[in-house]
Amino acid sequence: MATTTTSRPGRLLIALGVIVVLLFGIMALTKTWKPKLGLDLRGGTTITLTARNLEGGGPVTADQINEAKNIISQRVNGAGVAEADIVTSGNHITVAVPGATQDSLVAQVGQTALLYFRIVYDAQAANPAPQPSTTPTPSGKPSGKPSTTPTPKTSIKPTGTPTAKPNGRAWSSVLGKAGQATPTPTPKPTGTPSAPPANTGDPLTYTPDPTVQAAFAKYKCGDKQEDDPLKPQFSCDKGKVYKYLLGPAILKGTDLSDASAGIPQGGFQWQVNLNFTGEGGTKFLKATTNISQRGEGANLFAIVLDGTTISTPTVSQPIPGGSAQITGTFTETEARDLANVLKFGALPVAFDTSSVETVSAQLGGNQLSAGIYAGLAGLALVVIFSFLYYRGLGLVVVASLGIASVLTGTLVILLGKAIGFTLTLSGIAGLIVAIGITADSFVIYFERLRDEVREGRSLRSSVETGWARAKHTIIAADSISLLAALVLYILAVGSVRGFAFTLGLTTLIDLVVVFIFTKPMVTLLARTNFFGHGHKLSGLDPEHLGVERLPGHSAGPATKPARKTPSTRKPIGGEV
Repeated sequence: MATTTTSRPGRLLIALGVIVVLLFGIMALTKTWKPKLGLDLRGGTTITLTARNLEGGGPVTADQINEAKNIISQRVNGAGVAEADIVTSGNHITVAVPGATQDSLVAQVGQTALLYFRIVYDAQAANPAPQPSTTPTPSGKPSGKPSTTPTPKTSIKPTGTPTAKPNGRAWSSVLGKAGQATPTPTPKPTGTPSAPPANTGDPLTYTPDPTVQAAFAKYKCGDKQEDDPLKPQFSCDKGKVYKYLLGPAILKGTDLSDASAGIPQGGFQWQVNLNFTGEGGTKFLKATTNISQRGEGANLFAIVLDGTTISTPTVSQPIPGGSAQITGTFTETEARDLANVLKFGALPVAFDTSSVETVSAQLGGNQLSAGIYAGLAGLALVVIFSFLYYRGLGLVVVASLGIASVLTGTLVILLGKAIGFTLTLSGIAGLIVAIGITADSFVIYFERLRDEVREGRSLRSSVETGWARAKHTIIAADSISLLAALVLYILAVGSVRGFAFTLGLTTLIDLVVVFIFTKPMVTLLARTNFFGHGHKLSGLDPEHLGVERLPGHSAGPATKPARKTPSTRKPIGGEV
């Protein structure tokens, strides 16, 4: 009753070898040799935030949650934290940061996104090339306009204003397509306005003093700053190509009621449409009236989100009515991104801290060591049981567990690189449980094989018939484990999902190992004299199986029958 598996078990073993080599090859190419550990194993802080809208707002939307996640990611990464994990689930955002303390992490992620509109007083290249010295402004007083500003890409105007058709050339960009643009000297406006009056607390009459200007000259993108709407601010664009000296906030994000991107009727270019609240519209009219009178090159304001300048449109006229348009050479993606920033900055999502968990690095290391020791202890117990009960077949158990460990380890490492899978203490628990699942598959097969031998079949025949019956039981048992892992993964949250994931992964690996390694190995061993003739230490000897002798074998050592020769006895009575 030979089958493909019986006659060519080597093919399956070669296929397994190819899989193992391929996995290690991928690890070598990606230079990934260690698993991604969770905070409970390496130390750090995990904070769970529950989103709620501000008063008067509607229900929290998925778009708001995703935008908040992006903002939090920028905050955490901007603080120089590496390998932070930020995950959303419904109205919850879970932030896990290695090495962070509770107070620092809550300060970074717990506050609402800060969106401000500020007047631009100066703009310079963030990393300027060496330039010849120039004559400074007399008496150190600011000129009221940026000293070096790229040609503006965007402008803001009243809603319904027709957009002029481009004259065949693209406008140069403040931020540029990829955050790059060549700064050009600002032309002197005709009728340059007089310097603003002394500071009176009104952001529209603010004047940067020499101290602020000196600090701005030394400012570098990435330097920490306080984002105070009542004070001036230094800011950089997303690409860190330009740095800006900005005045106190003239408008806040909460002064916006809506923002959207679209192409106007009869138009051809994407634009961003703004709608302000009643109070915000009044502030905006006052601000645009003031900024538009500052002259060409000085009539810019910045849209700043969490300290980063998102856009710097120009204002050429007062804008009444509580609505406006930002126009320029927007692509669809650029227009939608800016609209999302403005929209979700205008309607920020507030967060309540649901839970905070901090694990020290030492405790994380101790838990990792404890998990490894527990796994090794479980593995040792299974190996001891296998040799005591199955004797020589215990070698198959040890080899199968070794192959399963190699496959599990490589996949955990590669999944951490590919999908961000993080190994936690609960995940290690899932790996330990999997040792029992794998051992259970061996027990089912070996006991079925021994039953077939007891029923009078030869060892080679029992290997095949026993497998044909045992594999259905193995598949059914592993399917139940997979189903349980899937349900647990879907319904659970947090670290419990790690347990479910590793349980499901190792169950699949068990099926692979028992089909393409354990069964072919038993087939090959059954062809050897040690196992095939029932050696006392093989685990398949007659005494261990509870039979008098192996089917197809004599009770004692096999001997050749005596050769028959013609009889030489003389008949009674002598010769005739």
